[in-house]
Amino acid sequence: MEYFKLLTSKKVQALAQKREGETRFFEEVGLASSKKSIEDQISKSSAKFVLFGISEDIGVRANGGKAGTKNAWNSVLKTLLNTQSNRFTNPCQVLILGHFDFDKIDLKITDKKEIKTLRKKVNVIDAMVTNLVHLIKKNGKTPMAIGGGHNNAYGMIKGCALALKTKVNAINFDAHTDFRALEGRHSGNGFSYAMDEGFLERYFVFGLQEQYTSESIYKSIEKSKNMAYISFESISVRKEISFEKALDKGQEFINKTPFGIEVDCDAIAHCPSSAMSPTGFCSTKARQFSSRLGKDTNAIYLHICEAAPKVNPKKRDYNVGKMISALILDFISSKEQ
Repeated sequence: MEYFKLLTSKKVQALAQKREGETRFFEEVGLASSKKSIEDQISKSSAKFVLFGISEDIGVRANGGKAGTKNAWNSVLKTLLNTQSNRFTNPCQVLILGHFDFDKIDLKITDKKEIKTLRKKVNVIDAMVTNLVHLIKKNGKTPMAIGGGHNNAYGMIKGCALALKTKVNAINFDAHTDFRALEGRHSGNGFSYAMDEGFLERYFVFGLQEQYTSESIYKSIEKSKNMAYISFESISVRKEISFEKALDKGQEFINKTPFGIEVDCDAIAHCPSSAMSPTGFCSTKARQFSSRLGKDTNAIYLHICEAAPKVNPKKRDYNVGKMISALILDFISSKEQ
């Protein structure tokens, strides 16, 4: 598969941290082999979950955002591989394939005209992500994608819809709707394109921050029976509804048919991301979201995006790898329960 790099045992060993008397995640998780096709390995694996990374920030930059989301996968991988293997983490149920590396189609923006070029490149990313997700889902596995911008929600939705041969729903833990105009693909319109093209049926935004959304989008939501939201302010500022009841409302809106779980790290306060904010939900609320919705039998994928960890480890003040690893393991654990 073009632009895809398998996670080799050599890379795993370079990241591994062994300790006597303990068994770590990397020792029992499934890994892909370069000697067999990706499809053959997915179909024959006994694992229920297939994890892969998306190393790109092209979609974010095509939306006028800050670069850095390409670094999330490596940050998560190092932490996850060294997590304990025990009755709660279930590594034997996971196949880690590797990650998409889109550096070869990347470019640096020098002027606004190049945003059009970036948006064309997002179409290439869409096709690659869609194909892999379709492959995973048609073989009865649950895809989990980490890293990159929220543009990749489109590929997650489309890939699952094509595999299941039906429209799917989505619930998005996000400060933004990412339902912008159909102006060329970028991180801010993955859901609007997916709905316009007939892959997304119902869409719920959980924790939308009221000041970040245009009046035109609010009007679009009000006119549509297939879209709804609960704002962060109504939950955590004005206290009009509890977090748990808001979750109930969101889940009821999308769980009658297959749905995807989206977690945008922009919604987590102080998390390094493409649109980092000092206000938002704490990471524990994000974990509750992943765990609670993961229990639903209609939950068909997990997508965690927009995190932009700092490259310089000396200045690291927020451990993105640990936070996202916890979200992944909460989702797996809830499914296994």
